Amino acid sequence: MTPIETVEAFIEGWNQMDWDTVIGLLADDVVYHNIPMEKLEGKAAAEAFIRGMQADAVDWITLNIAANGAVVLTERVDNFKMSQGKDVSVPVMGTFEIENGKIKAWRDYFDLNTFASQMA
Repeated sequence: MTPIETVEAFIEGWNQMDWDTVIGLLADDVVYHNIPMEKLEGKAAAEAFIRGMQADAVDWITLNIAANGAVVLTERVDNFKMSQGKDVSVPVMGTFEIENGKIKAWRDYFDLNTFASQMA
């Protein structure tokens, strides 16, 4: 897979809530950073966060995607139907660094207040 195809498969895994696919696309030493939150290092930490998502449905819409070599940039709207019954929609800019077909670094930039206000 190309770096863009890797990220597209990752996003589709999220949309299907296929956590095995999502986790399988992460490198063992992945660094995952939701920029307004603490950085997570290693596949186990990222997996705990991902599997801990309290969502009943996920729909990440990719508005734009581009690659510069092994770095993929996404402009997205990440939609979640949370288990608490809330619908959350967050504009996100994501950066993915791909190495050997796996996501080695994943940074998502978004406004945490946008997320939190929809959960209130």
